[in-house]
Amino acid sequence: MRVLITGGAGFIGSHIVEALTAGGHEPVVLDALLPTAHQEAPAEPDGAEWIPGDVRDPDTVRRALAGVDAVCHQAAMVGLGKGFADAPAYVSCNDLGTAVLLTAMAEATVRDLVLAGSMVVYGEGRYDCARHGTVRPGPRTVEDLEAGRFEPRCQRCGAELEPGLVGEDTPADPRNVYATTKLAQEHLAAAWARTTGGRTVSLRYHNVYGPGMPRDTPYAGVASLFRSALARGEAPAVFEDGGQRRDFVHVRDVAAANALVIETLAERPGGSFTAYNTGSGEPHTVGEMAKALAAAHGGPLPKVTGEFRLGDVRHITADSRRLKAELGWRPEIGFAEGMAEFARSGLRGG
Repeated sequence: MRVLITGGAGFIGSHIVEALTAGGHEPVVLDALLPTAHQEAPAEPDGAEWIPGDVRDPDTVRRALAGVDAVCHQAAMVGLGKGFADAPAYVSCNDLGTAVLLTAMAEATVRDLVLAGSMVVYGEGRYDCARHGTVRPGPRTVEDLEAGRFEPRCQRCGAELEPGLVGEDTPADPRNVYATTKLAQEHLAAAWARTTGGRTVSLRYHNVYGPGMPRDTPYAGVASLFRSALARGEAPAVFEDGGQRRDFVHVRDVAAANALVIETLAERPGGSFTAYNTGSGEPHTVGEMAKALAAAHGGPLPKVTGEFRLGDVRHITADSRRLKAELGWRPEIGFAEGMAEFARSGLRGG
């Protein structure tokens, strides 16, 4: 199968290229090499056709789609960025780019799409109140965060809440610009599928980490920031109190999920859109992750700073049972093993 991977030279995209090549497929890589993701130009991927260019350029996308059977859309601007001033860039890269791609796919009668979704579309995760059952707390206030009150509370009684796993049927509630653009990508893909008879799967990644992550930039994930600090001989700076729950999933497991979905898309009905959480199923706190990396790297212990970013959520962890049950996907790299490998691996741009 000939598969176009947008953003195929990036962190996750390059691992997907490797997984598809190993599976006997013919990858085609389209990547604009934006500086937010590539501080240095990467080597051209082995075994893949390379097309340098921007997914927002219709002519380039049409050329990249020649002879393609399916598309794996990874190209995106990620992270919280530097503030709301980044909004036009996020909307342009993520939403305009997706619209251009989908339009070209409709013209080329390419009907199979795997989308790099994200858990950020949920906002805060699932919470249960002892008195009121499942509740959805609103955004945390600056006043609470400045006072060190990081845990959301029940809006009806003010009680402490118990965080739980988030399923795919949870209503979307994006809390920042990046999250909003990722949800818009899904809506565009669903509309494209209904209009063209296409088949779309969105893999809602949780916190992906592993070899080849970019060095720390304002757009990098927390695992990259911690790993970069250790490479400099510095203590990882942990925001809030370190108790934020996340699901850290290894990049090779995410790549395997993409390859599996691509190979089974043709079995789905035309006009369909399906979202799958893609996480390890093992929630850990940000503080635990920082300690595991520091211990494996042999660097200084993490420093809890109490700082915060207003767009962050407190707890968001995945229920990935649907992907496991329907497609048989299983994450193979556990937290301890993965963090030990990541602590020793290189970073992009270094």
